[in-house]
Amino acid sequence: MKDLIAQVRNCRLCESHLPYYPKPIIQAHPTARLLIIGQAPGQKAHASGIPWNDASGNRLRNWLGLDTATFYDSSRVAIMPMGFCYPGKGTSGDLPPRPECAPQWHAKLLQQLPQLQLTLLIGQYAQHYYLPHAKSLTENVRMTDLFLPNFWPLPHPSPRNQFWLRKNEWFEQDIIPSLKATIHRIIHEKRA
Repeated sequence: MKDLIAQVRNCRLCESHLPYYPKPIIQAHPTARLLIIGQAPGQKAHASGIPWNDASGNRLRNWLGLDTATFYDSSRVAIMPMGFCYPGKGTSGDLPPRPECAPQWHAKLLQQLPQLQLTLLIGQYAQHYYLPHAKSLTENVRMTDLFLPNFWPLPHPSPRNQFWLRKNEWFEQDIIPSLKATIHRIIHEKRA
């Protein structure tokens, strides 16, 4: 696993398409039980080298019921975005994750995560990749039970997503309590 993570961190596959020098961001350990697959690191994460190191990460940790120390404990939580580097700014937020990353690295990394019990698919890019026959993001999130026990689709926790959260109040009322209970069980149950 250490060698593979080093290979990912040294990846320069899409360097010519990035606004800054490549800085692939990943968190993984073979004992991790929870995997978070999001879009791509934001500008703050790129600057710090820490995934979900922004307002989106604060909201995500709240949704999961995890404190910062547990969230960043790679022996419990793996973080593998669809694109490992910050893709740059677009007209209405960050650009989409680079398409080269997931096909190049995800299968190799998943082979090194044998204790995974749940994968969170955050946002449309992760959901389209891992649930190719699924519906819209809203329907995926609403129909979570169809994808369990392997996947749990979630909207992006970005502050830019306030409209979606207001329009879909059922998400925080009905889905989040169940999500927190599931995450608590996965993270805190005794290892065999």
